[in-house]
Amino acid sequence: MPHNPEVVEVLTSGEIDIVGRMPNSSNATFFVVVGGEESGVHGIYKPLTGERPLWDFPEGLYKREIAAFELSEALGYEIVPPTVYRDGPVGEGSLQLFVEYDHTEHYFHLLEQRPDTHSQLRAMTVFDVVANNTDRKGGHVLVDTDGHVWGIDHGVCFSADFKLRTVLWDFAGEEIADELLAPLEVLMEDLPQQFHHLLSDEEIEAMFERTEWLLQNRVFPSPGSRYDYPWPIL
Repeated sequence: MPHNPEVVEVLTSGEIDIVGRMPNSSNATFFVVVGGEESGVHGIYKPLTGERPLWDFPEGLYKREIAAFELSEALGYEIVPPTVYRDGPVGEGSLQLFVEYDHTEHYFHLLEQRPDTHSQLRAMTVFDVVANNTDRKGGHVLVDTDGHVWGIDHGVCFSADFKLRTVLWDFAGEEIADELLAPLEVLMEDLPQQFHHLLSDEEIEAMFERTEWLLQNRVFPSPGSRYDYPWPIL
């Protein structure tokens, strides 16, 4: 499902009204209405002021949420909902389009029951390697009412240290399709400028190294140990 430019415009400039706090979130995460109820646009707002400090990531996890969307767009994968920078009701942070989804259709359900989504899951697997996703739980994989697969919660991506932790290992050892690799070559040659405002030079260099590994090996990587899986897995 292609992104609707009108929805992105509302996310970028519409007034943000907080409805409530999302449950079971380690950081302050708010469900919001953007542009008034008549717009029909709902979002997830993650402000800097609500972040808990992490020893292995600098403050500003919201920038990684935005960088994840920019990476998805640069690759043409369209697996991260539109995510923009906003200075919202409680300060600067990320604002992501809320995806209407069926909570029973997480990654493991799609893997076992929805082979029609597997091509999108393969794209997400490549994305997670490039982004160095440290926390891809099964519940971070959603499918909307049109059957489009989305990935959410990317605040702990793009570390300069390789620390991929994901449930998406089921394609390990399989050859990666050329149509998934071709955008990686473009990324290596023409990195969008906005990444330099979101990530450090060291993190960008590490992203290039992971991308180069995929281009050279052309297979989905395999887990090295149980520590390569997140916990809990959902």
